[in-house]
Amino acid sequence: MNTVSETKTDNTLLVDMSQVAQARDTRALERLFDHYAPRIRAFCLSSQPGANLMADDIAQEVMIRIWNKAHLYNPSTASLNTWVFTIARNARIDYMRKNGRYQSDIDPEDFWSEMADENADPFREAQQQRDQVRIREGLTQLPSEQQQVLSKVYLEGKSHSEASEELGLPLGTVKSRVRLALNKLSVIIKR
Repeated sequence: MNTVSETKTDNTLLVDMSQVAQARDTRALERLFDHYAPRIRAFCLSSQPGANLMADDIAQEVMIRIWNKAHLYNPSTASLNTWVFTIARNARIDYMRKNGRYQSDIDPEDFWSEMADENADPFREAQQQRDQVRIREGLTQLPSEQQQVLSKVYLEGKSHSEASEELGLPLGTVKSRVRLALNKLSVIIKR
């Protein structure tokens, strides 16, 4: 776009903004919407690709705020673009705060799985399932010797002495590997 067209567009947008502020002109708001809504959507999608619903909600919220606050716009303080995108940035922050507090790592589908006990706590069940997945994933990151020792002691229920005999390792080595593996596993799981 050349500078003459940009100036004409900027002047037209300023006139529309003035008409919204002074006369509550809905046609002027429509023109502002047609110009800014796609840009606000692109702004939102640049920070979170694929969040079309969020981008639409924020664009609508920004236009409502422009309608309600048009009388507060002062062209000597900031350009219209700066003013609109400041509103868009704040609306995006508000949206993320409002909708982010309800996000959880717990999958709702976990609550509807078959439960052995009708009185079981679904939250505890979901947390246990999540912990089991983390532990299984963590075990795969340990060295094979440590995986082997943990498997004997915790999965097969063997004592340290029994694991020592079966693996042909000194008892101290088995205990050291168990201790090291548990320490590494706790670090891996906490990530």
